[in-house]
Amino acid sequence: MSSPAVKAWRCEVCGYIHEGPEPPAECPVCAAPAADFAPCAEPVAPLAAASDTAQPVRRLVVLGGGIAGVAAAEAARQVAPAAEITLLSGEPERPYWRLNLTRLLDGEIQEDALPLHPASWYEQQRIRLLTGVTATALAPDRHEVTCSNGETLPFEKLVLAVGAQAFLPPWPGVELAGVYAIRTFADSRAVLRQLRPGLRCLCIGGGILGLETAGALARQGVQVDLLAGDGWLMPRQLTQAGGELLGRHVAALGIRLHTGAKVRAITRAGQALGVLLEDGSELPADLVLVTTGIRANLALATAAGLRTEQGVVVDDWLTTSHPDIFAAGDCAEHRNVLYGLWPAAQFQGTLAGLNAAGQRSAFGGLPRSNVLKVLALHVFSIGQFDAPAAQVLEQQGDNHYLRFAFLESRLCGAILIGHVGLDAALKGALEHRRDFATVLPQLPTAAAFAAYLAAHPT
Repeated sequence: MSSPAVKAWRCEVCGYIHEGPEPPAECPVCAAPAADFAPCAEPVAPLAAASDTAQPVRRLVVLGGGIAGVAAAEAARQVAPAAEITLLSGEPERPYWRLNLTRLLDGEIQEDALPLHPASWYEQQRIRLLTGVTATALAPDRHEVTCSNGETLPFEKLVLAVGAQAFLPPWPGVELAGVYAIRTFADSRAVLRQLRPGLRCLCIGGGILGLETAGALARQGVQVDLLAGDGWLMPRQLTQAGGELLGRHVAALGIRLHTGAKVRAITRAGQALGVLLEDGSELPADLVLVTTGIRANLALATAAGLRTEQGVVVDDWLTTSHPDIFAAGDCAEHRNVLYGLWPAAQFQGTLAGLNAAGQRSAFGGLPRSNVLKVLALHVFSIGQFDAPAAQVLEQQGDNHYLRFAFLESRLCGAILIGHVGLDAALKGALEHRRDFATVLPQLPTAAAFAAYLAAHPT
């Protein structure tokens, strides 16, 4: 009996899905050769019937100047050299490395190091960049975007990469002067103008951004209290043992950590701010930074009639419910997942740009991974490290923690604290669904598995 014909191939390096009986000669996203492709399930059915893409796209509009939007414009230019490409960025600055804002706060870099590209790059790429301009209305049926500068932009294809905004819980006092989120260049500038040694700052949020922000301010001589609502730090990325180890490290840096701290309100008495907790205690502050997550920007898509849930819903080609509109990055929801991570936004942006330009490129999802480096302690987390019924290898010391989880001898998740050099090997093991059945019986401890993976990364 003949084997069923292969209909789709997945790049084992980056996750790109290629439809067809044979893999491509080279991955259009990461340039991996055909040998790095493996058969996979076909992408799920599209949300909307594909429109005619026989002709090269002539006019593309990209909404959003984050990494997803820039990646989309760049990828589209590569495959549509004659297209008219317009990129709208709502902030007045050129698109920049948003993930480096905390490095700006701690003085490690200066403002001139933040832009993704010099102004000349957009000219060379023939990408019309409109800074300080947002889309105020989107008319899918007319294929038009109305802009805040009064201009109306027609398009054949459009990429929504409008990102997300900082989530500010509805606490009384959250609107007071001296309370900031850290999401934009302007946010960081405003905080930097107020920094001085001895300043009392409360950082609310025990996730990655809260930790990075607290660490940056502490290095500037600021007195920092970090309020985490859960029982340990980074509860989405770490087990309790790992989070508590990280908490001890944070405390050793001079940051006062308060776990299980539930905020009731932010208060002001004269020039002093304060944070009132649910247990009745109150902490004084000169500055309050709220780092409690992000929410996708959905107003434009919702008003345009596109399908939205927690994000703008997209299929495996990053197409929305309108066949000529794509979405990528922090505003896009793919298979019920909002990634909210820089690598995923860049990858989705690249594929959305390729698809908008007429090259059919599917997104097969990515294992979630997080890296924290700014507190002088390497923290890496990936996949389902707490999967039910998983076989677990776990080990903890004074300054390190290792956890590897396996389902049917395949790695499904991992945590590394204080251990460097394995991040890439772990990502590869998850993405390739590497089977460790033949070696796991000889690797009784987490340290033994770590040593094996370091010696055999592929």
